[in-house]
Amino acid sequence: MFSRFGINRKLDMVLNAKADAMASIKGSKAYAKIRGSVLFHQTPEGVLVTAYIKGLPHDDNICKSRVFGFHIHEGGKCTGDEDDPFASAGPHYNPKGCPHPHHAGDLPPLFENQGKAFFVFLTNRFKVKEIIGRTIILHGSPDDFTTQPSGNSGEKIACAVIKSL
Repeated sequence: MFSRFGINRKLDMVLNAKADAMASIKGSKAYAKIRGSVLFHQTPEGVLVTAYIKGLPHDDNICKSRVFGFHIHEGGKCTGDEDDPFASAGPHYNPKGCPHPHHAGDLPPLFENQGKAFFVFLTNRFKVKEIIGRTIILHGSPDDFTTQPSGNSGEKIACAVIKSL
């Protein structure tokens, strides 16, 4: 079915092309096993975001598998203190002043699968050049897509600065 829309060919071309930007996710001290990559490909249709994360908190009970909030934040550093290890990441990236969940930096949640997560997402909310130097944050809880201003996603458990390639 996807081939009918040319999606297979487009996805293959983009995923095999050099990304325009990348973020190397690392967990906080409390979540030191978390590691991963987030790639950003600028396309005519928008930005294709590809994420692969491993070392996520995991429960063998499928009914208790974890869901994590995932957002681009305004700040440009992954530093903080004991209470908030990534406080310098600041609020969600929201250049148009939209309510949550319509911030440019609001991304779909990550669903954990045996400590790993993978997703591909297409967005027209930003261009790659607009997010270079900003941070991407993995939160310990799922975004509720309602609570203002940030979706009540819980603690920041992993962070990365988005860098141009």
